[in-house]
Amino acid sequence: METKPTDPSLALTEIPPGYLNIMGYVDQSEVNGPGCRAVVWVQGCPRECPGCFNPDSWSFETNQLIAIDILAKNILSNPHNTGLTFSGGEPFWQAPALASLAKKVKAAGLNIMSFTGFTLEQLQSESAPPGSQALLEQLDILIDGPFVQNLAINSPNSPVSSSNQRVHVLNPAFQDQITWASDQIEVHILKNGGRIVTGYQGGLELT
Repeated sequence: METKPTDPSLALTEIPPGYLNIMGYVDQSEVNGPGCRAVVWVQGCPRECPGCFNPDSWSFETNQLIAIDILAKNILSNPHNTGLTFSGGEPFWQAPALASLAKKVKAAGLNIMSFTGFTLEQLQSESAPPGSQALLEQLDILIDGPFVQNLAINSPNSPVSSSNQRVHVLNPAFQDQITWASDQIEVHILKNGGRIVTGYQGGLELT
């Protein structure tokens, strides 16, 4: 049986050690977790959920390869960043590299959060992607579960986008900091003139 080009196991072997394949990166986001955060969107997700806000992140083909050390340096060079969020794509398909990045920025005092289409139980099982436990050990907050369009919440008071998703506060210090809302967006203008739109708002179209 021929392996599909989007097979994560095949595609991930093409990422050099010490690197991440990402869709994008921004600083100073306030819609992807508590406080002011850097956000890394990894490249690759096999779920292809209807209504996904980041369909460009589905492909496992190489997009932007960036060294973990360089990305950590970039994140820590912005004094406004108090945390780091992993999104995607599916972060746990690049769990070992993200765990390494998380260790570097946590050592400098930042907190770590991740979104995932897996459930926490799946990530704790033997069938989890390689390195999942190492990444879980670095997280302060985990948002789990795939986005389900017919369960969309579209609420200014909810930190999750669909009602099946759950907020796991893995560090008790953040128990009272789940105050952001999923139903809002940010537009980040990049130095090269491009833009990254982050957050989620049902029915909103940007032109």
